[in-house]
Amino acid sequence: MITGFHERKHKRVNFFGQVYEIVKQIPCGKVASYGQIARLAGNPRASRAVGYALHVNPQPGVVPCHRVVNRQGRLAPAFAFGGTDAQKGLLNAEGVYVNDDGYVDMKQFGWQACQPRGHKGKP
Repeated sequence: MITGFHERKHKRVNFFGQVYEIVKQIPCGKVASYGQIARLAGNPRASRAVGYALHVNPQPGVVPCHRVVNRQGRLAPAFAFGGTDAQKGLLNAEGVYVNDDGYVDMKQFGWQACQPRGHKGKP
């Protein structure tokens, strides 16, 4: 069973690494959803795992986790690095408008990433 544990840990580390690399590609002034990042990482059902990976982001100044919101454009209620106000401030500084209810217009500010080859689904 130790082998199975190490294999699962290795897969999680690889997935987290993929998440961080994808999030680094989100341009300044754009946002992406947790589900979009999960799809780009090859695991479309792993949006919660994306959230956890960003919560334990080892490089907050390098991996711009503030650019990831939920599918409706809502900011994270417990943004790991200072709360919703911190996330809103970081996004506003990049020109992303966040309304008074804590939402970003995904049509205006959503990142249109390229999908991996052979991928069929929503961006």
